[in-house]
Amino acid sequence: MYTQCPECLTVYKLEAELLVHACGCVRCSHCDVVFNALGTLAEQLPPEPFTRLAEHALDREPPTAEVAVFRPRPAAEVASDGLEASPLVEDDIADAETGEDFSQLTFTPRFAKRKRRSWHTAAWASVCTVLILGLGAQLAWAKRDVLIADATIGPILETGCAMIGCHLPLVSDPSRLRLLARDVEQHPSVTDGLLITASVRNDASFAQPYPVVTIVLSDASGRRLAMRRFQPEDYVGDASARSRGLASGVTTAMVFEVQDPGQRAVAFAFSFE
Repeated sequence: MYTQCPECLTVYKLEAELLVHACGCVRCSHCDVVFNALGTLAEQLPPEPFTRLAEHALDREPPTAEVAVFRPRPAAEVASDGLEASPLVEDDIADAETGEDFSQLTFTPRFAKRKRRSWHTAAWASVCTVLILGLGAQLAWAKRDVLIADATIGPILETGCAMIGCHLPLVSDPSRLRLLARDVEQHPSVTDGLLITASVRNDASFAQPYPVVTIVLSDASGRRLAMRRFQPEDYVGDASARSRGLASGVTTAMVFEVQDPGQRAVAFAFSFE
């Protein structure tokens, strides 16, 4: 609120509490004149330039305060017989005498009022949610091999992908491939060729890509005579089968064609990469 000294026309900014002490009278700090601040009290200043604030007449009839929000109950009085009089009966009598009904009056504290959330708050919350979901998706993609290989999370992801029609990437774990049987024999159509067959089972709880198979032929003393590494396309001709990989718990037969290193080759070994 603002007020103006009537002598030097200095405009001051005031708080309501300052007007209580002297019933609206204040002292000008410039010319030391005491004046009634209520005479030119204004909530906002007029547009500049201005000389005087609008003056208010202070001799009018006081306005009536009509909107009541609270009235304290009177203290309980002791009746002549020593019993306390009921304050509820006294309030009803007082209301009947004054003709006012406060039965429907409610009092709401200022702190109980709910503040409306602006669209800025909702937009900021939505942006934060999207960023958190994006970060979670990036972390899940970075750790996809660990999640797919997990015995608990992997089947859940596989079921979810089957429902929406997607395919989980294959996770390689050669340590869970078990060689069940192997055999070597003379190639039926190639004179100096050998035909090596192996039966392999995927003991993992998830599908694996076909491994890189290394076959080593050695003599009786364990000296290596020949070695070859077979890529999946060397022993699996079906491209769709290669893309599906080895399903969990499935046993497959692998057939390899190698050149016969001679009579000295008496042992062979498999390894998976």
